[in-house]
Amino acid sequence: MTSLKYMSGFGNEHASEDPRCPGALPEGQNNPQVCPYGLYAEQLSGSAFTCPRATNRRSWLYRILPSVCHKPFQPLHEGHLTHHWDEVEPDPNQLRWKPFEIPKASQNKLDFVSGLHTLCGAGEPRGRNGIAIHIFVCNTSMLDRCLYNSDGDFLIVPQQGKLLITTEFGKMLVEPNEICVIQQGMRFSVEVFGETRGYILEVYGAHFELPDLGPIGANGLANPRDFLVPVAWYEDRRIPGGYTVISKYQGKLFAAQQEFSPFNVVAWHGNYTPYKYHLENFMVINAVAFDHADPSIFTVLTAKSTRPGVAIADFVIFPPRWGVANNTFRPPYYHRNCMSEFMGLIKGHYEAKEEGFQPGGASLHSMMTPHGPDADCFEKASKAKLEPERVAEGTMAFMFESSLSMSVTEWGLKTSNCLDKNYYKCWEPLRSHFNPNCK
Repeated sequence: MTSLKYMSGFGNEHASEDPRCPGALPEGQNNPQVCPYGLYAEQLSGSAFTCPRATNRRSWLYRILPSVCHKPFQPLHEGHLTHHWDEVEPDPNQLRWKPFEIPKASQNKLDFVSGLHTLCGAGEPRGRNGIAIHIFVCNTSMLDRCLYNSDGDFLIVPQQGKLLITTEFGKMLVEPNEICVIQQGMRFSVEVFGETRGYILEVYGAHFELPDLGPIGANGLANPRDFLVPVAWYEDRRIPGGYTVISKYQGKLFAAQQEFSPFNVVAWHGNYTPYKYHLENFMVINAVAFDHADPSIFTVLTAKSTRPGVAIADFVIFPPRWGVANNTFRPPYYHRNCMSEFMGLIKGHYEAKEEGFQPGGASLHSMMTPHGPDADCFEKASKAKLEPERVAEGTMAFMFESSLSMSVTEWGLKTSNCLDKNYYKCWEPLRSHFNPNCK
């Protein structure tokens, strides 16, 4: 496996060149008349040219051939991607899915693209406002083909199996308990090493950023220095049979052929890059007196909307931590929310649903649909001795939270065959403890 190197810092301006070609980065200007080594200069813009400096995102790529050299795109019918949210009737019920099944390679070979399935979402990519949540299940690597997303950013959460992701900026090895973000327009290919599964949060029209810290102060949650960016790595490879470049455009897939590898970037510089982050580096903030803090204190990344304090999507985790709150029901409280809450489990047992909520599965609690701990969790937590305890040890659950009201796809409700139709029964054993004569 190719050795991997990284540069750290979220959103920083970085510069990198493959050590096989020292001096590949032009000096003094971005687009000289003749680039070093006879390379082509190409800019990748992730924001409008006139965005304020703090939000302006772009990178310069110095490549062997520009990305414009390809045949016309043609429709590609793979996977189960959609943004048509009216294909089934709305369903406000609490929804839970058992672990999504990974086909055996001997029965059905699926790579990252052909194994993509849209589970739920809202909004519309042409209007540049919305989100989609996808599940990927694959058992083989992408060979001589790559994908880029014209619609938005992919936040990828592997749950089973590691991903070796080759990008135009270099390579990233992403394992369970890590995440990576491939931003809009960046070409990438995924190599896997057996049966692989995970979750994807896609956002249209906004980029992920670190949440504001407010009264927390300068330190806490995800620290910028823990985000890693790949270093330049190129391949100068011609493919006689053709290389397939796949574009996700307006919610559909299209494929074009070219005669060379798209990963031919010898050097690059800029602040618009792919990046990865290890969830164990998250600095947890928690309640240390009484009551149960809102899950917003566990936000790793946010994609802001135009309304202050309201996100198109937040990526929230529930890592191992200490519980010390006094005279407090410590698990998550019963709740109705003006946000949509999609949860997944990377490993372990989630404290509020230790049995039915499994790694590789998911749940969706839609706007104002009540949810909370199951009956067993409530009874145990109500009687537990309140002393310092480790919470979520060996566990990593996460939440994609959105201000948008999400619809579930036909694949999610019917085709996948993973919907747990008995989910509602986990609350049926709850009984009344009310006694008007006993305070």
